[in-house]
Amino acid sequence: MSGNLHVQAAKGRKYTEYYDSENTVLSYAQEKFREIFGDMFRGYRDNFAPLIVDSISERLTVKGFRMGGEEKADQDALNIWQKNYLDADSNAAMIDAMVQGSAYLIVWGDDDDEPVITPESANEVIVQYAPGSRRLIEAGYREFQDDWGEIHSTLWLPDGVYTSIKGSNDWSDPERTPNPLGVVPIVPLLNRKRLKQQPFSELAAILPVQDAINKVSADAIVASEFAAFPQRIITGLEPFEDSDEERQAMLRAYVDRILTFDGENVGTDQFAAADLGNYVKLIDMLVQHMASQSRVPFHYFLLNGGQAPSGESITAAEAGLVAKARERMLHFGESWEQAMRLAFRVMDDPRAEAWDAEVIWGDPEHRQRATLIDALGKEKEMLDVPKRQLWEEAGYSPQQIERFTEMKEDELKQEAEWRDKYGPPEDEVQQGGQGAGSGKPAANATTERQKAKASK
Repeated sequence: MSGNLHVQAAKGRKYTEYYDSENTVLSYAQEKFREIFGDMFRGYRDNFAPLIVDSISERLTVKGFRMGGEEKADQDALNIWQKNYLDADSNAAMIDAMVQGSAYLIVWGDDDDEPVITPESANEVIVQYAPGSRRLIEAGYREFQDDWGEIHSTLWLPDGVYTSIKGSNDWSDPERTPNPLGVVPIVPLLNRKRLKQQPFSELAAILPVQDAINKVSADAIVASEFAAFPQRIITGLEPFEDSDEERQAMLRAYVDRILTFDGENVGTDQFAAADLGNYVKLIDMLVQHMASQSRVPFHYFLLNGGQAPSGESITAAEAGLVAKARERMLHFGESWEQAMRLAFRVMDDPRAEAWDAEVIWGDPEHRQRATLIDALGKEKEMLDVPKRQLWEEAGYSPQQIERFTEMKEDELKQEAEWRDKYGPPEDEVQQGGQGAGSGKPAANATTERQKAKASK
């Protein structure tokens, strides 16, 4: 498994370098660049790889969990989520999964038997599936190097956990501890959309196009140095020694200098400047191909002048990206649900068998607030959708929804107390209403309110 881990890390390293803008795709041209520009363009690249991943990750937000068919978000699951800093780490884990193809969630218990969920990189963790299965994990392995150079390894099996350390010599004898969970406590977070075993990186398809964009933009920089201005030609001039400083100075042409040369048949001419717009057109074409392959809208790449569409146009432009984000929710959601079930297994809670658990995701579609609220109002009016569902669709978190419920109860209590003490509001009295719960006619309620104000 250690060998398989190193192979997995090597495969993902290329995609990580592109995402972190550390790729050296122009290494073949660095020598020429260095001769011409020195260190000015060391490591130059025009990199769109982070945009491909981030445009999806910004639409993947876990709001909470429902365990066992609950109507509300499970508060214990929310507490586990918050205690493990997963508001931030979950996003990092899903980005890693989309960049490298996989990330991993290790679920274990601390000294107080409280669940600990730790997202891990594919550079350090790998799992082994049972033969013929895409779901049943029979072993999990983690290996990392600490700040002192020692390599730590952990092997999880359903019946035991083995740890070993490698310093300057060989591996130490493994130490075994029992596995109280009875299963391998590692959940793969895989970026996939097919039944094939191996997950894939979001960057795999677009890297050839990205390399072409880097190459063409580098050519444009070279052209701007040598061909973006007219190339002057002097004909009929006798050669002279480089040591002839006076004649050398005559060739150093400036805007405010007129060149004159002695000799018969001396003439001048020039080549036209290169049109750098051709490079721009080629780069735009390559970026359009990248946008089509990745389903990222054109306006994300600042094509067409960088003007974002509005209204229905932006909804249509982003439909492919939204569908892609929802597809990722399906696969990532299964992993987060399994991780939460394992967390409840650590607590010996029956929700460890909550196979109908579901992740509450934020809306992946970015819509104008006024348009969204108008649509929710129509849902309420025409379909009689419950308020809690409308609040979720409006983007409020389960914690905010619970606060809404409590605040609404407080408002109703305060309103009831006000009516009992002072009667109905004046606008209700003017409409012929009665005080709720007071049992008094409207006129008497108004009289009582006036007396109360006078006594103050």
